[in-house]
Amino acid sequence: MFGQTPAFSGFSVDDLDAAEAFYGNTLGLSHDRDERGVRLHFFGGGTAFIYAKPDHVPATFTVLNFAVRDVAPAVAILNERGVTTKIYGDDEFPGMTTDADGIMSDENGEPFIAWFRDPAGNVLSVVRAE
Repeated sequence: MFGQTPAFSGFSVDDLDAAEAFYGNTLGLSHDRDERGVRLHFFGGGTAFIYAKPDHVPATFTVLNFAVRDVAPAVAILNERGVTTKIYGDDEFPGMTTDADGIMSDENGEPFIAWFRDPAGNVLSVVRAE
């Protein structure tokens, strides 16, 4: 039944205007908005729906992963755009070591993933495309 129809993810925010500005302007994602919320359109297909929720509680897990060829330049661009990518490290999660920019490396010492938050506090990541 569900294998024949499109699917999409969704998550809440506390301020739809701030979310639209962040995802559209800061991250540069194609999107559209209606009275229900903001739909993000991803390269290669797929969408996510963002909706306002008055009692929004930020997700404590990663709600979106952006696959990139090289994590370090993506982090540099995010930082230039005012996005903080140093949100995790050994203090929060022992053994989860990140560098000064918040990048965690793989077992070979190559940059693998970095996390950041949207204006509503939801966790997102840039992760090396495999």
